[in-house]
Amino acid sequence: MIEFAHTAQEVDVSPLEYQRLLGYPRDFVLEERALELVASSRAWYAEHGRPWVYARLAESLDLADGAVCIDGEPFVSERLHETLHQADAESVILVAASAGPELERQSQLLWEEEKPDEFFFLDVYGSAVVEHLLTMKGAELCAWAETRDEAILPHYSPGYPEWDVAQQPQLLSLIGRDGRQRLPGFLEAMDSGMLRPKKSLLAVFGVTRQRDRVARLTDLSPCEGCSYLPCQYRRAPFVRATRPLDREVEQTKQVLSQLLPEVHNPVPSPHYSVHPKALARWAANRLELTTCRNGTIYAKFRYEGTTCSNLGRRILCDYHITLGPREEGYTISSLSCTPAPSDEGYTSMCSYLEDAARLQESIDREQPLLGEPLRRVLDWDPPQSTAGCYCERSDRLRKWQLVFETIHFALVEREQRAHQLTSLSMESK
Repeated sequence: MIEFAHTAQEVDVSPLEYQRLLGYPRDFVLEERALELVASSRAWYAEHGRPWVYARLAESLDLADGAVCIDGEPFVSERLHETLHQADAESVILVAASAGPELERQSQLLWEEEKPDEFFFLDVYGSAVVEHLLTMKGAELCAWAETRDEAILPHYSPGYPEWDVAQQPQLLSLIGRDGRQRLPGFLEAMDSGMLRPKKSLLAVFGVTRQRDRVARLTDLSPCEGCSYLPCQYRRAPFVRATRPLDREVEQTKQVLSQLLPEVHNPVPSPHYSVHPKALARWAANRLELTTCRNGTIYAKFRYEGTTCSNLGRRILCDYHITLGPREEGYTISSLSCTPAPSDEGYTSMCSYLEDAARLQESIDREQPLLGEPLRRVLDWDPPQSTAGCYCERSDRLRKWQLVFETIHFALVEREQRAHQLTSLSMESK
């Protein structure tokens, strides 16, 4: 049994990586307020954060019949299967990493204290911590593999393209099942696939003896996506470190033109069916956005409503949406709506009591805007409904509209911030 587990005492997040995750251009110089927020986030986490990472070498790997079977557990992911098969991988390393629950609690406290700037910078720092943990673990695994005349493949995670995020509970169970050591910190996978604490990640690294094959096929080399620049085992340059600023500026403008019907200067505000203040509140409290390394975005929205009968019992439903990369206009590629794992209020809806199977079938069959770019929600005019339940089709479509508008609002806010920063950066040159 080969295991690597530790609680990091100090996390040295790269300033460039943190700045990138904040949405600033690569060459942008932070000043005054931004520098203060960066420093305070780093200082708070250095004192209170409890990051950890765990990895273990799987005992077996079987790629027969198109499945990825790890230690007897089957996973369905065409992309992962193809990567491991191309590299003739002999095994995989299972990894779990987390920034810890302390950061999530503090971020929520900052939001409740109406400190959105402090909330945003600390929340993003949590993402930077997880990326750093994975980067350093990847470098450590590369060094370990070098002594065995092997090579490490790029990591892959549930929620990435062609691997359903709903398989995260199964992967987490496998990671902790056969190890001699316990995970260094608390980590839970909900039925939806989302992790708690939120700033956590599960990953699979392939291991191969075909080092020449990894060198020839750049899509099998993790080096181009690895930000640990001084690594002595680097086989290819880090792509993000050499991307020109002008390309980032043009890319941001292009994405804004895809999110909004027209782009002027300043960027116009889109027209929503509800007040933007409500969307801002929902985006902060009910929406979770996870960006994968290939640009795909996974969104989860928690809706809270009430039944139309039985004295208005509370309903909690989770919306799961997968969007294509930002460069392609965030095309809606998959969507679903299910009762929250802890909710039982939906069983009191009159339509559920009349025919539960037919209600769920109707909800599953409705796939509004599937295959369309996210900006289509601005032109969508479903029947308006104020009901909190799911009994009628108009009730359900109205909720989908609110979900899509909240996601659109959050992404436009992100892109507008990037547009303003890139414009300032270009003007300063």
